[in-house]
Amino acid sequence: MNDAGRLAGRNALVTGSVGGLGQAMARKLASAGANVMLHGLEDPEEAACLGEAIERDYGVRAVYCRADLRQASAVRDLVDHTERTLGPIHILINNAVVRHFARIEDFPIDKWTEALAVNVTAAFLATQMVLPKMREAQYGRVFNMTSVYGYRGTVNRVDYVTTKTAIQGLTRATALETAGSPITCHALMPGSVLTPLWSDRLERMMIEEGLTRPEAETRFLDGKQPSGRFVDVDSVAEVLLLLCGPAGTDMNGAILPIEGGWMAR
Repeated sequence: MNDAGRLAGRNALVTGSVGGLGQAMARKLASAGANVMLHGLEDPEEAACLGEAIERDYGVRAVYCRADLRQASAVRDLVDHTERTLGPIHILINNAVVRHFARIEDFPIDKWTEALAVNVTAAFLATQMVLPKMREAQYGRVFNMTSVYGYRGTVNRVDYVTTKTAIQGLTRATALETAGSPITCHALMPGSVLTPLWSDRLERMMIEEGLTRPEAETRFLDGKQPSGRFVDVDSVAEVLLLLCGPAGTDMNGAILPIEGGWMAR
């Protein structure tokens, strides 16, 4: 199916979107005609080329805004800037995330506070701000990014497990409060996606254990995704796009696994 024009006239804010999954989702929305606000912590001059590339590729507006989502004021400024630059936000994707690896006994309180602020509070504040204008527009899509670890615990990631569980609660509450309106809210639950973080981990495994790249990937994914491969970011973006259209009208509050069968274990 040709996606061009399906979201023409819509404006999207995608947090954490200068690379990886966030960028893939922003590009997918742009390919369907949506204007996009890109977000990250990179210097604006360095990130401007990404917006220019999206504009050139898809003929939409694509702008970058730097914002430190640890600060509530920065979240509000990001939403305000998006509305001033593009117009009302019709699609919100709360994708920005931080994580720190440590045992509970050793976990720094500043890292805990940071994770709550970026992974949960920022998503809440952005959602709170966009809902009124979504109601006015008679259209709205809110997507929160969760994880398999929002259902299952794991060691040395207490901030990630806790916040990804919390974001599912935010999703359900938002869905119920928007029920009966043209607004929907979902949580997308990818499995292991090949991000720069995990790519670096694979490189270390190859060096330290003398593994080939396929062997390192198999070792890393063992006990996780029965598919035996990393989740493709484009697969997640395709689900997102589907739910932005008519097919998503009667779906609300879903926690959608895109995890290579991990949850079937």
